[in-house]
Amino acid sequence: MKLLSLLVVLIVFQEQISCFSLNIPASPGYYQDGDFVIGGLFSLRVISGDTRSTLIFHDIQDFVSGYLTKHYQHMLAMVFAIENINKDPNILFNMSLGFYLFNVDFIEVKAVESSLALLSGESPPVPNYSCRPEKTDKLVAVIGGISTGISTQISRVLSLYNVPQISYAPFDQSLGTRVQLQSPYQFPVHTTALYQGIIQLLLYFSWLWVGLLVPDDMRGEVFIRDITKEMTNHGLCVAFAEKGEVYTSEDPASWQSFMKRVPLPRVMLAFGVTHAFQTFFPILTLYSTFDNVWIATSDWYITALPFEQDLIYTYFSAGLSFSVHMDEILGFKDFLGSVQPRKYPHDIFMQDVWSIIFECPRSYQYNVRELIQCEQNGSLSTRPLHVWDMNTSPSSYKVHAAVYAIAQALHEELSLRVEGGSLDKGVPWAPLPWKLHPFLQQGQLGRSSNEGNTVNKEGSATKLDIFNYQSLPSGTNAQVKVGEFVFESHSVQHLSLNEKLINWGEHLNQTPVSVCSQSCPLGFRKTPVEGKPFCCFDCLLCPDGEIANETDKDQCIKCPEDQYPNKQRNQCIPKIKAFLSHEDTLGAVLASVAITLSAFSAMILGLFIHYRDTPIVRANNRNLSYLLLVSLMLCFFCSLIFIGQPSTVTCVLRQVIFGVVFSVAISAILAKTFIVVVAFKAIKPGSTLRMWMVTRLSNAIVCCGSIIQVCICTVWLGTYPPFPDVDMQSEFGQIILLCNEGSTLAFYCVLGYLGFLSSLSLLIAFLVRRLPDTFNEAKTITFSMLVFCSVWIFFVPAYLSSKGKTMVAVEILSILASSAGLLGCIFLPKCYVILLRSGGHSRKKFFK
Repeated sequence: MKLLSLLVVLIVFQEQISCFSLNIPASPGYYQDGDFVIGGLFSLRVISGDTRSTLIFHDIQDFVSGYLTKHYQHMLAMVFAIENINKDPNILFNMSLGFYLFNVDFIEVKAVESSLALLSGESPPVPNYSCRPEKTDKLVAVIGGISTGISTQISRVLSLYNVPQISYAPFDQSLGTRVQLQSPYQFPVHTTALYQGIIQLLLYFSWLWVGLLVPDDMRGEVFIRDITKEMTNHGLCVAFAEKGEVYTSEDPASWQSFMKRVPLPRVMLAFGVTHAFQTFFPILTLYSTFDNVWIATSDWYITALPFEQDLIYTYFSAGLSFSVHMDEILGFKDFLGSVQPRKYPHDIFMQDVWSIIFECPRSYQYNVRELIQCEQNGSLSTRPLHVWDMNTSPSSYKVHAAVYAIAQALHEELSLRVEGGSLDKGVPWAPLPWKLHPFLQQGQLGRSSNEGNTVNKEGSATKLDIFNYQSLPSGTNAQVKVGEFVFESHSVQHLSLNEKLINWGEHLNQTPVSVCSQSCPLGFRKTPVEGKPFCCFDCLLCPDGEIANETDKDQCIKCPEDQYPNKQRNQCIPKIKAFLSHEDTLGAVLASVAITLSAFSAMILGLFIHYRDTPIVRANNRNLSYLLLVSLMLCFFCSLIFIGQPSTVTCVLRQVIFGVVFSVAISAILAKTFIVVVAFKAIKPGSTLRMWMVTRLSNAIVCCGSIIQVCICTVWLGTYPPFPDVDMQSEFGQIILLCNEGSTLAFYCVLGYLGFLSSLSLLIAFLVRRLPDTFNEAKTITFSMLVFCSVWIFFVPAYLSSKGKTMVAVEILSILASSAGLLGCIFLPKCYVILLRSGGHSRKKFFK
């Protein structure tokens, strides 16, 4: 506000006096007369300090921190274009173009001052006055400036007078909104092509984690918004977006804090030109890790100070930059090689640039370079790349095109005057500047963000060259073209890179990797980290039954039921069919035990038949003993049905045979218990019982107990019978073939009925255990039923808690254990008596 107030005061003061009465030293400018004059506002020097308040009152030389010698090519491009136009009499009808060039030093105040000087014809300017004769106002257009801020300030002045302005700054969509009146013409650029080129380059090298560095202005805001959207759409992440102060070296504290607090990702994307980050290069030397890859959206090397260019190749080696592909200006290289101070003695800018490029010695008295002691006949083509480049820069190309656009507009305007016959009737040759607007608007220049967002109106492809900053083995620095990006549309685009030409610098021996999190390997899935972008994630092992056969999977894939994951969980393997077979160790052992016990039962049966007439065998109904031994032998044999691959027949038979055979065995034991009670009742005096009734009662008990179990099994088979089934979950990597019980209720009804018979036998045997011992089986029955009941009581929880083959093994073991308990507790004592003791009493002796 102070600066604007000061400028207003100066303007009001100068309006009261004549421009010829001022005695103020003129600001530097390079003027060449012509029938038409084009103004040029360029930036050749970097100014340090707070020039906003001291510029008007101090010598600018006190604040110069460096010359951008390569920017002088912008001026020469304008001079070259005007000279070529003047050589062709057909363009301007034998009239000539002149120019008035100023250096505004990246200072907006100086840009305003120079714009006023162009309008008034004098420098320093006299606002609202023209110091030229009335008919000699030759200014038709102005070319400048190099940045959005400078272009805006120039336009604020020129738009008041409707003077056309062509900016050669990078295209800025917001420039049209910054100027209240007429916005300057801009060279349109296809920003979509640039964004897509950046995206394709990042995808090509799989650089997923990228930092953004932009100027703190509207262009930086727009770039962050647009590139972030594009990166997100393509699965790329912005590590951070840092906005830095532009065009200032006064306070580098913001850059210092940035370098300290932000761990730079491996890849940095910088938007803007180097003079927008003047203080960034020295700060970078203090904190750089030397292994970052910088991607620039413009040519940083051309716009850098000479001392900064060494920093670029030291700290930005391996960097890549995009540049709009341009055809070489015909004859421009030869023109640059022929430029010498003697050829342009009035070019005051050449004096300073030449003395720097050719390293003229300094005058110790005035601390300035003396051009007299320089090589006057030297050639710019011999100078090293860090101070001069013979290749046409993008800005020079724009300036050259701008001159021809103005010349074409003049040609069209003059052609109309020639057709109207007014060119020789005393009308001033130079047209009023505003009359050129219709002709400029017909060209390819744009004035707002809506116009000029395409490269040309024919819609041809946009080509971007990709350069790599390299330090050559010879010790020189160079930019090497390593690829190009051609963009026609979102569906038609092509990136071509020659990786063999890319030099990643001395600190990187291979293509760098830039990710927030390392790639999740096979068998792992990504899980987001709270509060961080989606590119930052943790890797978790796939859960059981799932795999990840690709890296960086968001979700694991569940294996089919007949397959299972390998140990690495990156592949599904077919499961092995498993069942309790005879080849298994457990199956073989159980089968051997079952056969052995069956054979032992058969031996005891044979022994009883052989000694069938002995009292010990005849006691308690020997037929029941035979039946019990046969049923126990069948119990042992029925366990073999549980071993082997399940089928429909075996699944039905194993449970039915098990239930019925055990019912016969327990019923026989129950009948034996009743015989003990009835036998002792029959020998009491006055008893009406007869021994023939004992036999019938025992047969009835066995038949009733067995028939009830048969009925239960019949209902089971008729409703929901057992069937072969598979268990894919119990054992890892195996498909367990088993028998599904069908009706669980029916299965437990069978077990419950067996439990009822065994409990009843246990109770009766316990009650008669105190009868005389000689022929009383109550004690052995009691003990055998205790063993039997204990086995099946423990069977239920063990059966319910087991799965797969273990469940089958538990049932087989329970069958064998309970049957062996009955066999051992009831018949082993009798075998002992038969084989080892003699002289046992018979039943007949007992009745006598």
